[in-house]
Amino acid sequence: MALILVTGASSGLGRDTADALADDGHDVVVHVRNPARLTRPEDAARWRGVITGDLAVADEIPGVARQAAGFGRFDAVIHNAGTMHVPDAVTVNTVAPYVLTASMDKPARLIYLSSSMHRTGSTELGELGEPAGANAAYDDTKLWVTTLALAIASRWDGTTSHAVDPGWVPTRMGGAGAPDDLTAGHRTQTWLATRPDVTPRTGGYWYHRRPQSPHPAAQDREFQARLLQALESRTGVRLD
Repeated sequence: MALILVTGASSGLGRDTADALADDGHDVVVHVRNPARLTRPEDAARWRGVITGDLAVADEIPGVARQAAGFGRFDAVIHNAGTMHVPDAVTVNTVAPYVLTASMDKPARLIYLSSSMHRTGSTELGELGEPAGANAAYDDTKLWVTTLALAIASRWDGTTSHAVDPGWVPTRMGGAGAPDDLTAGHRTQTWLATRPDVTPRTGGYWYHRRPQSPHPAAQDREFQARLLQALESRTGVRLD
């Protein structure tokens, strides 16, 4: 069985993902902003471990990485945590996944939550140089994290790296009226984290277990390099 970290796992897609993996017998470490939100009777014994920290606060992200490192090398890390709230979106959706990825031992598999809205994101990276990220839109941050996923896929031998569009599902963030299938919203992540027969294997952009074509910039080596440079400049953390 695999050792898997899921960020943003107190509710919604993150909780559904963690539950499905635990039900399949995997050792699941969950990240939550506030442990008080893990209120189900089974929570105390369900997880291999719980790590805490607010990914909207840049100074707390290294602490989350240190807690995760205490469990050793993960077989898979699912970067599920996300927000649509500006200005937190830049830090939670893009900066936190980058810093965690760069600061932890390279896992066998990486999965980053994207969105179909990434296709309207901007390739202008000026907001990554602004600590508050006040003007970056949600779709910008999702283009950037999708690009991060595919950049790692092309750079890290021995690690597969995927971006997933879970659909517009009825979670707290998606809203009760969201039209997509909530159950299908987490299945691609669990599949990518555990199945040996995923194709393309090194990395891709997925919707409901089917590979899709992302924004062209996400696969552009020049834009990937610019993004990584901008993230390193902002955070002081280098992705080897």
